[in-house]
Amino acid sequence: MTSSLFIRNEREGKLVDRAKMIAQAIQPYAAIGDKQAQLPQEIIQILKDYQYTTLTLEEDLGGEGASLYEWLLMQEQIAIADGSTALSIGWHLGVMLELRDHQVWEKDRYDYLSNEVSKHKLVNRLTTEPNSGSPSRGAVPETTAEKQGDIYVVDGRKTFSTLAAHLDYGIVSVYFTEEDRVGTLLIDLQSEGVSVEKTWDTLGMRGTGSDDVIFHQVHVPINHLVELQGVKKSVPKSWLLHIPTCYLGIAQAAYQDALTFAQEFVPGSLNKPIAEVSHIQEKLGEMKFLIMRSRHLLYDVALRATKNEGPINEALQTVKISITKDAQQVAELAMQIAGGRSLSNHLPFEKYYRDVRAGLHNPPIEEVVLENFAKADLNNS
Repeated sequence: MTSSLFIRNEREGKLVDRAKMIAQAIQPYAAIGDKQAQLPQEIIQILKDYQYTTLTLEEDLGGEGASLYEWLLMQEQIAIADGSTALSIGWHLGVMLELRDHQVWEKDRYDYLSNEVSKHKLVNRLTTEPNSGSPSRGAVPETTAEKQGDIYVVDGRKTFSTLAAHLDYGIVSVYFTEEDRVGTLLIDLQSEGVSVEKTWDTLGMRGTGSDDVIFHQVHVPINHLVELQGVKKSVPKSWLLHIPTCYLGIAQAAYQDALTFAQEFVPGSLNKPIAEVSHIQEKLGEMKFLIMRSRHLLYDVALRATKNEGPINEALQTVKISITKDAQQVAELAMQIAGGRSLSNHLPFEKYYRDVRAGLHNPPIEEVVLENFAKADLNNS
């Protein structure tokens, strides 16, 4: 569990305690989500019942005004119970945190969405497409928005749309045909012409239900234009720290279960628990080391980001790459400790192993980060 070292005050302690209650409540449904490749409605309802979906809204808008640091403390606990839940709700809460802290939208549009979220409506950014791939690589959306009078008519398809079946709103990247520009529209996903196609059938993070969202002649009011590319200065994406936090939580769960397995498993050839064997102890020690290294890195950078202390983009990217790689190593070590039994669907190790692999494909992408690191120094030398 999260060390008390990182819980700095009574408020954070209470938030972590609530996150643990949420984790306990959702855990029975995690296997269902993995099997069905969909986040169960029961989990969505639990998150709403515990007021978690409004956590990062301002208090006067019905939320709790949670800081980035506070939110990540809670996210780690939820990820220990189910990585898919943490990653899924992380996009929703992170979007609202970014809009709150960086004021990237006009106030009236932000207030409109915040009011909807205060009613426990769910939102996510929908940006990835089948042919253009990740927007982090600079692809122009194939989803188009054609201006017709006082509306935009939107056509296109978005893939990797986490929480697709549960979303109420999408912040959708589009190509504005008349303006020859890229931007985003806030779209009510209950609008006529919006549909969800079940396409999510992946190795890991199956419970995120990241299906395709299809737009066919969808009418969107002009005043739902919320962003235009290049109009406002870009801000650090510190809210994306929810991604490595998720994989840190999975690593912690893998460690806890490996520890229990080692203490309880007594092979006939040994006549004592494998926890007493030195090479098993070494693996457990390495797992704990990797987790503690990741945790210190995460919360140090999260605190700097929360306090807005200096340039932080490279640190944010370092956290994601480092923690996801460490989590993969932890999951591998857990599999080694459990041996052939780790492949069984009746034990959790194979799910941890599958889920941490998804971290390779969450933004920022490692190869892009490393190339940019090198270019920055090469250009300055």
